[in-house]
Amino acid sequence: MVRIENVSFGYGEEKNTLHDFSLSIPSGECLLLCGESGCGKTTVTKLINGLIPHFTENGRLRGEVMAEGVRVADTELYILAKHIGSVFQNPKSQFFNLDTDSELAFGLENDGMAPELMEERLAVTVESLQIQKLMHRNIFSLSGGEKQTLAFASVYAMNPAVFVLDEPTANLDEAAIGRLREQIGLLKQQGHTVVITEHRLYFLKDLIDRAVYIKDGRLIQIFTGVEFWRIPDKVRTDMGLRSLGPSELQLPPARKAADRGLVVESLTCGYRKQPAVFENLSFAAIPGEVLAITGPNGTGKTTLTRVLCGLLKERSGKILLDGKLLKVKERRRASFLVMQDVNHQLFYDSVWNECEQASGEMADAIMAVLRSFDLLSFKERHPMALSGGQKQRLAAATAVLSGKRLLIFDEPTSGLDYRHMMEVSAMVRRMAEEGHIVLIVSHDKEFMQCSCDRVLKI
Repeated sequence: MVRIENVSFGYGEEKNTLHDFSLSIPSGECLLLCGESGCGKTTVTKLINGLIPHFTENGRLRGEVMAEGVRVADTELYILAKHIGSVFQNPKSQFFNLDTDSELAFGLENDGMAPELMEERLAVTVESLQIQKLMHRNIFSLSGGEKQTLAFASVYAMNPAVFVLDEPTANLDEAAIGRLREQIGLLKQQGHTVVITEHRLYFLKDLIDRAVYIKDGRLIQIFTGVEFWRIPDKVRTDMGLRSLGPSELQLPPARKAADRGLVVESLTCGYRKQPAVFENLSFAAIPGEVLAITGPNGTGKTTLTRVLCGLLKERSGKILLDGKLLKVKERRRASFLVMQDVNHQLFYDSVWNECEQASGEMADAIMAVLRSFDLLSFKERHPMALSGGQKQRLAAATAVLSGKRLLIFDEPTSGLDYRHMMEVSAMVRRMAEEGHIVLIVSHDKEFMQCSCDRVLKI
């Protein structure tokens, strides 16, 4: 059982993220924490798994959190970890090894489990989660979705009583989301407590027992599972929540050729001496249109973006912009990539300075873009102190300010609620109308359908 009693919490000198928050989670319950980006969902998960207060400097905590019979603030993390397992929004932040087998065994080794029992538990984990294809691989060779699956499996191997999942579908394709749904169902059958923060909601239907709606750090309403799925669309969008049902992607296919814009001809890409990730790929994208690029995890979508941006050299094929063949260095000058993991491209000590490095000292432009991305009130905040969704919006803002011709967004809606998803959608449409060539790499059908004109399936 988890019990949060009258908790208020703030990071450093900033205003409180949570205000007088109280919640009880019975053992075996599957609970959804929902609300707009930055509302305090992730802070609640950190209270449960002990990252607050143990790994949060200068935090201001009032109230009490109990989990599995112990007071979280008074219990060492290594003890909490035996009872509470966490899968973070960015799975790479919880990896400790270079290969998947070692990562899967890492928690059990640290707990001192006997080798024969460890082998038995690992075999059960691989079979239960059907992750045979992830074994015996270098972690750096995994796609974002495969890393998320491995992170979940490494926690499952520990067999904690409580699972805390923070945006677990952020980088997953449709098939992987289906597997995650099955895995959460398995946890419920086994009697585990499951706490999930999510923006993509449809896959949780008939899984959650309750949904907790949080706004501005306050618990606003608790729904039963049945009540939650009956929320009218108008009420849902006013709450800032994404669609409660699966979305269909109904877009025409990508152009095969064009006399302007970006043209890719017979592109083949791969890493070192490994087999090609994809071969003979051809398509075109013109100014004024937004092209979606989608497909299962591991098929080469991110590899394609790296080649288009000049971060990786192709094995064969051509990339042209307005009829001119682009070499690797020229691609770097012409393009801007918003990465799947935006932590890799946020370098400065404030949101404002991050924007300045992208645009120069164009104060009016920075103010306008930050306002449009709902980030102006955070202009003095350190980028690493933002929520996942806020970081995603900041990276998108720097792309807008860069003025580059080719703009590529790799999973731009990871961690975004409905309102901010629609703001990014409007910004993407506006950039295309202003003459940019915009590519969106995504699994998010809801976003692609409302934002894109054509789709390239890899």
